[in-house]
Amino acid sequence: MKKFLMAAAGGAVASVVATTQFVGPLLAQETSRAPSVYEQLDLFGDIFERIRAQYVEEVDESDLIEAAINGMLTSLDPHSSYLPPDDAADMRVQTRGEFGGLGIEVTQEEGFVKVVSPIDGTPAEDAGIESGDFITHVDGESVLGLTLDQAVDMMRGPVGSEIVITVVREGEDEPFDVSIIRDTIKLTAVRTRTEGDTVVLRVTTFNEQTFPNMRDGLEEQIEALGGLDHVNGVVLDLRNNPGGLLNQAIMVSDAFLEAGEIVSTRGRDPADGDRYNSETLVPGDLVEGKPIVVLINGGSASASEIVAGALQDHRRAIVVGTKSFGKGSVQTVMPLRGDGAMRLTTARYYTPSGRSIQALGVSPDIVVAQPRRDPNAEEEEEDTGLFSRSEADLRGSLDNDSLTEDEIKQIEADREKAEQAAALREEDYQLAYAIDILKGLSALGPKN
Repeated sequence: MKKFLMAAAGGAVASVVATTQFVGPLLAQETSRAPSVYEQLDLFGDIFERIRAQYVEEVDESDLIEAAINGMLTSLDPHSSYLPPDDAADMRVQTRGEFGGLGIEVTQEEGFVKVVSPIDGTPAEDAGIESGDFITHVDGESVLGLTLDQAVDMMRGPVGSEIVITVVREGEDEPFDVSIIRDTIKLTAVRTRTEGDTVVLRVTTFNEQTFPNMRDGLEEQIEALGGLDHVNGVVLDLRNNPGGLLNQAIMVSDAFLEAGEIVSTRGRDPADGDRYNSETLVPGDLVEGKPIVVLINGGSASASEIVAGALQDHRRAIVVGTKSFGKGSVQTVMPLRGDGAMRLTTARYYTPSGRSIQALGVSPDIVVAQPRRDPNAEEEEEDTGLFSRSEADLRGSLDNDSLTEDEIKQIEADREKAEQAAALREEDYQLAYAIDILKGLSALGPKN
């Protein structure tokens, strides 16, 4: 997640090349204490000069310094890193919702690139990349031993160019290659639609467009259904959402909460902690207490987990799906001189109940796994209604004399909606399950 903070940073490090003499008693004395910071900086300067003067090939001094800075940051955790000017510019563009690439959010695990989630409607999703996949090679070159930024650089390239990535996937016996054509990634932060009487909000990322997209789309769908009285609930689909801006996660949570804490952040200094409460940004509940089901999976990370955790802790929503990714830290992006930037982990975040989801994730209230489709299996078409018969099909059966024609039509319409919902299970089992929950809650509610 990226929380933007302007900070002055810089300063030159002066290095001194010293000649070392080995003296027995002095060496024994030196090993009894840890070297000071200044001695370590002298060591860095010595190594830098020796590489520059004696490495087998001529090296670029600025590349050496950049690699040293990035190595220092990446040694802290998987999410801290140095952003050269081009990468910093790309990141600023991404938060606005349009950039070039494959369309995958990645992290690093055991030296390999791990897919957090593919982004909806991107070349990576179209190519079948899944959350949890490991990328081991890019165009035949191994990514083992590279930093995450170096591996990502290998995957970048001109729009329209082809890239072949080698994927290791759980459940597959052998690694396999996937060919992807790079494209301009235009993120639609929120897609909205209705399924029967349910409004489905598919939130793909948390950028500057997220809350406005969600609010406007929600209003349009409610109006299309004839008002809130005709809405049985909302499905907030956060599956494969890798996160993004903290303030957008707070606003999305606030949209469905009347009051109370949404998230708190705690840094190393207790004075640096922040607490974000409802009604600070979005007054009231946009759906006026209608039931909500939040969908999550292993690709739901960071900002997604803040939203799911807040709504779950306030018992405002039922969380359905599988355990989320478990990224419970906040990164501050600090601009540096020379148009670069530093992404530094500065805090952990906590849900309203005070729990951290770092490395644990958000546990769903109802665990529902999405069945994997076997791409090699032949689809069998069955006409389940071919030999289906009912009382109405029997010759000379009696008419129903207790219902009007309009009431019969309404029953038939309701039955058709139920059949459409059942058909959705073949396409998206988790979403169909969430909609079924809302139907059940609506059936138990008071009649109008």
